[in-house]
Amino acid sequence: MGRRSLLCTVAASLAVALAVTVSQLAAPAAAQDPVFVGWSTLLPPEPDAFQPSSADQCAAGKPGCVKRTIADMSKRFDPLADVCDHNAVFALAYLRTTEVYADVAAEPGFFEDPAFVNHEDAVFANYYFTAYDAWAAGKRPNVPPAWLIAFDAAAAHSVSGSGNLMLGMNAHVNADLPFVLAAIGLVKPDGSSRKPDHDKVNEFLNQVVQPLLDEEAARFDPTMDDTKSPYGITYTIVMQALIGWRETAWRNAERLVNAPDDATRDVIAREIQDYAAANAQAIQLQYGYIPPATTSKPRDKHCSLNHG
Repeated sequence: MGRRSLLCTVAASLAVALAVTVSQLAAPAAAQDPVFVGWSTLLPPEPDAFQPSSADQCAAGKPGCVKRTIADMSKRFDPLADVCDHNAVFALAYLRTTEVYADVAAEPGFFEDPAFVNHEDAVFANYYFTAYDAWAAGKRPNVPPAWLIAFDAAAAHSVSGSGNLMLGMNAHVNADLPFVLAAIGLVKPDGSSRKPDHDKVNEFLNQVVQPLLDEEAARFDPTMDDTKSPYGITYTIVMQALIGWRETAWRNAERLVNAPDDATRDVIAREIQDYAAANAQAIQLQYGYIPPATTSKPRDKHCSLNHG
C-alpha cells in the first residue's frame, strides 16, 4: 500500500469511526469504560512473509515473564516517584499499562496468541529499559533521538506532566515499536497476520487511560486531568494519539520487513527515528513551560506533598 493510499484509507476509517462514535454516544453506555472505536481494525495488513522472532526476551511467552517485567518496572519507578523525578510520569504510565495487560492476557480468548504477545511485551519493555539506562549512564549516542528529548525534558523540568507523558508515549511507540514488531515478526507460521492481536491492545488501553490520568494528576501534576488547562490532556487526546501512533508503527514495521535490501532498510530506520524526533519537538512546543509565567514549581510542590 503506497503512502498516499494509506493516508486516504486512514482518513476514511476515521470518518467511519467518528460516525460510529456519535451513534454510540447517543445511546446509554453499556459499561464503565469510555466508548472505544477500534478504527485501526479497518485497515488491512500488508502481505508479509513469516520470519521467526530474532528477539530473545521471553521467547516462550510464559505469564511469569510479564510478572517479572512488572517487578522490574516497579523497581525502576519507585525511586523516581520518591524524589518527584519528572521521568516518573511515563514510568507510572508504563507500569499501570503493563499491570492491566497482565490481567487481560490471562483472559481466555482475548488474544489469539497470548504467549506471543507476552513475548512482545517483554521485548518492548526492554527497549525502554535500554534507552533509559543508556541515558542515565551518560551514553547519549546510544539513546534514540526521541528518547533523548523526552528524558532531557524531564531532567530540565521544561514540560508539564502531560508533556512528559506524551513525550514518553511518542518515543516508545513511534521510535521503538516498529523495530520491536519487525524483530518479532508480523505473521504467524501459517502466514496469517498478527495484526488482530496488535489491534486488540488498543482495547485494553481504553481501560487504562482515564484512571491513569487521574492517578498521575493526584500524585505528580494536578493539571494532567484538567481539560481547562492549556497543558492538560484528556482521555480522547491520549487514546487517539495511541491508536494513530500504533497504526503508524505497524506500517513502519511492514516497511522494515519488506525492504528489498539493507541499504533501503537503513533509510527507513532513519525515517522512523526522524519522525519520532519531529513529533517530540512538536510536543515540547505544545506542552513546554514558559518561564516566568509558567514553571514546574507548582507540580513539584504538589508532588512533594504526596511523596515527601
